Amino acid sequence: VPLDAPPRGDHAVVDIDALRRDWVGKEFHRAEYTIKEQQVLDYAASCGDTDPRYSDTAHPDFQAHPTFIGCLGNTRDAMTPANFPDLGRGRSIDGGKSVEIHGPIRPGDRLSARSEIADIYAKTGRSGTMLFIVHRLNFFNQNDEPVATVDLRQIKAVEG
Repeated sequence: VPLDAPPRGDHAVVDIDALRRDWVGKEFHRAEYTIKEQQVLDYAASCGDTDPRYSDTAHPDFQAHPTFIGCLGNTRDAMTPANFPDLGRGRSIDGGKSVEIHGPIRPGDRLSARSEIADIYAKTGRSGTMLFIVHRLNFFNQNDEPVATVDLRQIKAVEG
C-alpha cells in the first residue's frame, strides 16, 4: 500500500521514516519519585520474594527488588509525547517490557525518570503491517547516576 493511499478501516497510514526522524531519541517528559521504605517492602511481599536484601530493612544491602522500577512511570504523559501523531483506532497491544538495572534503588532515593521514544520500526506478516514503538524510561538517582532503563513496547496495526 503506498504511503499516501487512503486508510482502510481503523488503521492509519504511517510514514515510518518520518516518525523515526521526528521522534526517536528525543526526551519529552520528566517525572520525580521519592522511594519510600514501605513501598520497597510491599513490592517484595507482593512478589513473594523473601530475600533479606529486599524484605529486611536491617539488612546491610537493603534495596528495592530489581523489578520494582517497572511499576514507576507508566503514565500516559511518560509514554507518549503530547503532540505525537494519531495512529488511528486500529488495535494496539502491549508488546512487553524489559528492565535493565544499572545500580541499586534504596529507600530515600529521589529518582528522575526521563522519557523518550527509543525506536520505531515495522514488521509485516499475515496480519498486515504492525508498528512497534519502544517507549524508554531512563531512571537516575539524586546524584544523577543511572539506576535503571525500562523499555515498554507497544504494537499497533497500521498501513504503510
